[in-house]
Amino acid sequence: MIRRGWRIACNIANNERISGLIMLGFALTGLLLANIPVTAPVFEAISHTHVGIPLTNIHMSIGHWVQDGVLTIFFLSVGLDLKHELIAGSLSDPRAAAMPMICAVGGMVVPPILFVTTVTVFSELHAGQEIMRLTSGALPSLGMVRAGWAIPTATDIAFSLAVLALFAKTLPHALRAFLMTLATVDDLLGIALIAVFFSSLNAWYWFVGVIICGLVWTTLVRLKRVPWLLVALVGIAAWVMMYEAGIHPTLAGVMVGLLTPAHLVHGETTLRAERYRKKIQPISALIALPIFALFATGVHFETLTWELFFSPILIAITIALVVGKPLGIMITAWLARTCIGLRVPDGLNVRDLLPTACACGIGFTVSLLIASLAYSDADLSAEARFGVLVASIIAAGVAGFLLARQAKRMEEELEEIDD
Repeated sequence: MIRRGWRIACNIANNERISGLIMLGFALTGLLLANIPVTAPVFEAISHTHVGIPLTNIHMSIGHWVQDGVLTIFFLSVGLDLKHELIAGSLSDPRAAAMPMICAVGGMVVPPILFVTTVTVFSELHAGQEIMRLTSGALPSLGMVRAGWAIPTATDIAFSLAVLALFAKTLPHALRAFLMTLATVDDLLGIALIAVFFSSLNAWYWFVGVIICGLVWTTLVRLKRVPWLLVALVGIAAWVMMYEAGIHPTLAGVMVGLLTPAHLVHGETTLRAERYRKKIQPISALIALPIFALFATGVHFETLTWELFFSPILIAITIALVVGKPLGIMITAWLARTCIGLRVPDGLNVRDLLPTACACGIGFTVSLLIASLAYSDADLSAEARFGVLVASIIAAGVAGFLLARQAKRMEEELEEIDD
């Protein structure tokens, strides 16, 4: 019975459409629970209940535990996936990966520019202070608002692949590979942003602890028989060391994932990093990400009205993700094709990348995390997270429409060739 249940969970987790819809359902549920008068007090009480680790100074609310602790499982999955792709996957061949890798950089450069430009324009409009007023009535400075520049840089690989699976089943495999590679590099760059801009370094000896945990993990996961209890304890210790060092603790998952072997060892027939990722995928997709989505979007607004949709932060994030992401990717792809001579795979044209580029505007998981880290003010953070949800839904709708049209057009072209 347990094995059958686990197989069902694995099948659901590996189904991009179902897992994506589950995460979206939890996100919308969190928003409703936080704003329905009957459930809002209970949801807020649970989110703000503090839990600490004995004998340490780690004492956080459940909402922060979900953000800093539970989400580590997702980042472990990301780390394992990155290691596999770097050694044996799409990133192992630099020539094949060059175009999506460059496009990932372009897709991360343009959105912050549009975000900063948009909020600056709002601040300079007539009666700009009124326009920039928060839902709480406070007036943030332009510098405070600009601090969210990194929010629209990320692509949510789970949601973007779900949209691709829903609306573009018949499209060439090359487009899915392009999106997978681009989103993987995007994750790597997003992790670097979190490490560089959203960490505050503490005492040096915690970094020594992080290094020691990394070395021990590397040794243990390369043994013929892996002592999983000891490995789990080392992973937890690495998380604690990261937290104490001032680095965002979810990056501990990325670190140990990248330190896991992605080549054949001890006569095994499957790659360890890929095998471990498949085992942890159901926990990440069906537990960690839905719970994170529930609490990340569970922001309470004193007055949830249509005026919220005219928030400069929400508009800036929407423009940056829905317009900036595909714009940056397409401009970079055109420049790479024209100036460097890089080719789009399988004989596709640069314009064929547009629907897939629009799917990259779905920010969600990492964007929600950065929104929480970028703004210490609760109102700014709430508006930013709501903006990520709105922008991601719009981007998904636009991408779905364009992908469906593209799939239909390519089917008609194939039929004409067959005739």
